[in-house]
Order: sequence, then structure tokens, then C-alpha cells
Amino acid sequence: MKSMYNPRKVVILGAGAVGSTFAYALAQTGLADEIAIIDINRDFAEGQVLDLAHGLPYYPSIEIYVGEKKDYADAHVIVITAGAKQAPGESRLNLLHKNARMIEGIIDDIVAQNSQAIIVIASNPVDILTYVAIKRSGWEKGRVFGSGTVLDSARFRYLLSRHCHVDVSNVHAYILGEHGDTEFAAWSMTHVGGVPINDYCPVCDRCEGWDMVKEDIVKEVRESAYHIINYKGATYFAIGMALTRIVGSILQDKRTVLTVSSLLDGEYGIEDVCLGIPSVVGKGGVQQIIEANLPPTEKEALVKSAAALKSALHDLKDGQPST
Repeated sequence: MKSMYNPRKVVILGAGAVGSTFAYALAQTGLADEIAIIDINRDFAEGQVLDLAHGLPYYPSIEIYVGEKKDYADAHVIVITAGAKQAPGESRLNLLHKNARMIEGIIDDIVAQNSQAIIVIASNPVDILTYVAIKRSGWEKGRVFGSGTVLDSARFRYLLSRHCHVDVSNVHAYILGEHGDTEFAAWSMTHVGGVPINDYCPVCDRCEGWDMVKEDIVKEVRESAYHIINYKGATYFAIGMALTRIVGSILQDKRTVLTVSSLLDGEYGIEDVCLGIPSVVGKGGVQQIIEANLPPTEKEALVKSAAALKSALHDLKDGQPST
């Protein structure tokens, strides 16, 4: 009798630092039953899979193997991490023309396999490539989304917890907008132990010149990737964990609120662009975009971020290099 069990299968495009770290993190959670890794350099993928497979005695039960295009057909989630990596001093938007054509080719292959998977884009510039993937696939927007500012929000929470000397799990805070230079902190949505951050400061009494402290924290969040790239060439540990959180919410239908890159269709008065926005992520992908009541300064910052990304999309459509 044929088993009715349908293994939870995740396909990872890109066996480099981000893809392999994500695979390593995901394998240890027990969330997936199968992980298929695909890379344009098959020998490299073989090496990464073999290295990961040698740890199988210490993982929950899982199968890890080198994938092929046919693996898209029965995947639950497809995570795209492939692409040219960000060079020291290079903005994410400068990766635009290197990676857009690659994403279109991958999406064509996925659609050709009649895949019913959820697609998560992690390649940079993630917001623009997410837009490219949505338009190329022709799928409903919730099935295709990007990692957005999930990592940036984690950095923000970490820095706030360190500054306030509290457990990071008690800090709720979001970075919104582009995963890049125009991102901003939604201070109006920032809480420590359920207390709004501006009300918590007199209780904390750990700093003077709070406005300056806030600026320094946001600056460090925004520049974190550049610092890490300068130090060691790439970022991969934290984004691997962030992707595990995103994919886990899909596989377990957790309906987790995450600042993934979602296609806006009038929310916040913005249309036809992908931005990191608090969204409910579950079995079907992005199930709901949360439209918070942002104060004017933050609403203006979101509009500014959207405008920067739309300008880059305009350059892409015109075939001109992004500045």
C-alpha cells in the first residue's frame, strides 16, 4: 500500500555560504524531511552535501542530497540564495543587473515543473529580485516573497537588548522598508517588555541623549552587513537562522509576524513595489500584510524607501545600470 505521507521538502538554490549555512541550520531543527541543494557548480554542491551528510547521525531524521530541476515539482518551499555576492563597499542595489536575469531563469524552471511550492527570495537586492520573481512567475503575490528586513530587525532587537541590558526575547522591534540603505527603524512599534520604547527609557535610566543613541543604533543596523563583509567577506550565520525562522513558519503554519519583503497593493498608500513590512507568514506564504498606523515621519521614510526601489526598477526595465 502506498504511503500517504508527504515529506516536507525544501529546495535550496545556491550552495554558497548563505545556502549551505541555511541548510545546516534547517537540518538541525527537524522542520524538514528532505533538503535538496542545487548549484550551477554541481561538484561544489556535491561537496557541500557530503559535508552536511556526515553530520546525519547528529541531526533529526532527514535526507540531504544534490537536487535537480525536477525537485521543484514536489517541493513545499524553494529558497533562492544564489547570485553574485556583495563586494566590499558595494551597495545591494548595485547587484541588480547581475542577479535579475538569473532570477528570471530560475523562476522559469520552477514554473515549468508545475511547482506548487512557496518561493522565498534571499538573493540581493532582495526587494527588487522578489518583485522580478513575482512578475515572472505570474503567481499570486503571497506565494512569492523575500527575506526582506527580517535579518535587519533581528540586528535591531539585538542592539536594543544589549543597550537596555534585557533579554532579546523581550524586545519587539522592526526595521521597515528596503533591505538596504533606505531602511528605517519603526520606533513607534518598538517595545521592551510590552512598554513602548520611549516610555521604557525613564524606567531603564541607562543613557543620556536618547535621540543620539537611537541614531547610533539605527546606523549600526544599517551598516552591519558592510562591516561584516569588510571583516570576513560575507554574512551568512544570522541570515541562515532568519531563513530557518521564515521557512519554519511556512512548514508549521505558525502565522508568524515577520518583516518579509511583500508586494504592496495600496497598503500604506504604496503600490507595485516590494518592501520589508510586518506580514503574517504561514502555510500559504504571506497570508496578510499588517498595515500599522505609522506616525508621519515613519510613513514618509517608508514612501522614500519605496521611491528608491521604484527608481531602481525603472533602471532595470530601461536596461540602464543602477547607480
